[in-house]
Amino acid sequence: MTVACNLVGDYAPDFELPGIDKQVYHLGRYLEKFKALGVVFLGNNCPYVKKYLERLKQIQADFATDGFTLVGINSNDTDGTIQDSFESMESFAQANQLNFPYLRDPTQDVARSFGATVIPEVFLLDSQAVIRYAGSIDDCSESAAQVTNNYLRNNISALLAGKEISPTYIEPIGSSIIWRANKS
Repeated sequence: MTVACNLVGDYAPDFELPGIDKQVYHLGRYLEKFKALGVVFLGNNCPYVKKYLERLKQIQADFATDGFTLVGINSNDTDGTIQDSFESMESFAQANQLNFPYLRDPTQDVARSFGATVIPEVFLLDSQAVIRYAGSIDDCSESAAQVTNNYLRNNISALLAGKEISPTYIEPIGSSIIWRANKS
């Protein structure tokens, strides 16, 4: 599997995935509408995701009028569990009042192509689909009040202002993506 930090500066892998809103999201067409896009890998029952949800929703709200959007992608395997099924994703989004699209990666190909390994893990793309930042949302998963480095927020601001992105990669902290067992 490709390590996410190796992809910074490369084009993001294209994808076409179903959203819980019954729309199909194609990265290329989506980027035509936005100056920047944050792809964040999520899961419905991850304690780290639960701690970050309000922060992610606030980032979406704060930057939506500036030409930025988040897109959540759930790549967790659903064999033997319904906790990350499409129906569970719909309930999760409704219960948590997500204000950004939530997509399903049923083959896990998108997560593998991005080199995502944990949830939540974020990839910040410019309007040309170049990955400009990858990794952690900020430096404190436990509490928004204790954050001293808002990596994603600061890099969105820099990208939208045409400034240098720094840092370009911070190791993400979270739960492992639930990978499908190799059945061959």
